[in-house]
Amino acid sequence: MSGHVPVMLAEVVETLAPRAGATYLDGTFGGGGYAEAILEAADCTLYATDRDPDAIDRGAGLAARFPGRLHLIPGCFGDMVDLLAERGLSKLDGVVLDLGVSSFQLDQAERGFSFRTDGPLDMRMGREGKTAADLVNKLPEAELADILFTFGEERLSRRIAKTIVAARAEAPITTTHRLAEVIRSKVPRDPSGIDSATRSFQALRIVVNDELGEVERGLAAALSLLSPGGRLVVVAFHSLEDRIVKRFMQNACGRAGSASRHNPAALQNRGAAAPFRLLVAKALRPGTTETAANPRARSARLRALECISAAPGGRMDVA
Repeated sequence: MSGHVPVMLAEVVETLAPRAGATYLDGTFGGGGYAEAILEAADCTLYATDRDPDAIDRGAGLAARFPGRLHLIPGCFGDMVDLLAERGLSKLDGVVLDLGVSSFQLDQAERGFSFRTDGPLDMRMGREGKTAADLVNKLPEAELADILFTFGEERLSRRIAKTIVAARAEAPITTTHRLAEVIRSKVPRDPSGIDSATRSFQALRIVVNDELGEVERGLAAALSLLSPGGRLVVVAFHSLEDRIVKRFMQNACGRAGSASRHNPAALQNRGAAAPFRLLVAKALRPGTTETAANPRARSARLRALECISAAPGGRMDVA
């Protein structure tokens, strides 16, 4: 579909292992790359969610190619349990999540995700809530610095926040180019070649869309929906997301380390067999051929697990 290049497509499909008659969810439809490959791999049914109305609209053509097999649902993947319940579904044979911002969103200047082209400082994946401009122009300096440090892992967060506050006092910061210029004016270029504004833009985008909270909600929801034999496949693109996915899957598979004597519940459940197993011991990485053709793939990490048996009570606390 269009010019969108799905990352680690072959690895995702191979790990999910679609089969005829099964039902799957693509929680981050985006450009429809994964969805198309899954539907072509087996005569299965696929539900697909996306919080971006543009993504749902783009999927109409693909849905027409697979009548009765692809069902597009507007909404956040963290709400998948309720979204699917409204359609009479309570179990799935597999879930795929491609985390982070999509190529379509990055390439649309009017969405304000990237400083490569000038546009309004928006960054919302959907159409509701505060924009990045709201945060940049209204947050106190200390809070802004905390956001840049925590979600962008920006070691110069205090300097950047101070510079932003000084700049907005002269005139509101409303475009991507102006924010990038403000940051670059006080931050030296990274020796690695990464633009000085990259980490700050990442931090703002994550907070605007509550991306890490959405990841945690989506992972928990996915596990509650998986039938025995069902698989969860997740592709993450930065360390904050990947840490959450790694810890979550290890916990779900009973590989979180020794239980603490200060946690009676953990001690009580220590001997119980985990209802999930890891499908890959270590995160899969894209090959050199793919990263050369698609630089966005360089930071991708694929992790996956499989449901072995139904969790006690139908649910499992893996926090």
